[in-house]
Amino acid sequence: MAATVDKKLAELGIALPTPASPVANYIPFVRAGSLLFVSGQICLDAAGKLVAKGKLGNGVSLEDGQKAARACAINVLAQVKAALGDLDKVARVVRIGGFVNSAPDFLDGPKVLNGASDLMVAAFGDKGRHARTTVGVASLPADAAVEVEGLFEVA
Repeated sequence: MAATVDKKLAELGIALPTPASPVANYIPFVRAGSLLFVSGQICLDAAGKLVAKGKLGNGVSLEDGQKAARACAINVLAQVKAALGDLDKVARVVRIGGFVNSAPDFLDGPKVLNGASDLMVAAFGDKGRHARTTVGVASLPADAAVEVEGLFEVA
């Protein structure tokens, strides 16, 4: 049987990139029992270029922020695949954490993170529905607009 999550991603026009290497003293994922923790992934495209750079509410639009969050989620899934070898081993997306590089008065961080959440549900169906936290921050690495981390229950 073909990998169903990979097939769904292909239908969405998504090819997972080579996972990014850590830029500091951490590892990209940790498995603890049936839980897989994926470190924060910034909004790099497959070529390694930022999808959106700068602050939401000060030069980066809501729509560009959503695209950036989607790119982060794709990078999270690339790390999951590197950890497990098969996305069908994900029993459930438990939690997504998102960090939005925001101007002080930008209040639509949750709408930005829908770019990541919508992708998880599209890829995994009901197993992709998750708890979520969105935090507006003063800055992110490389002035990325968004960073997303994930927690997955795995088989």
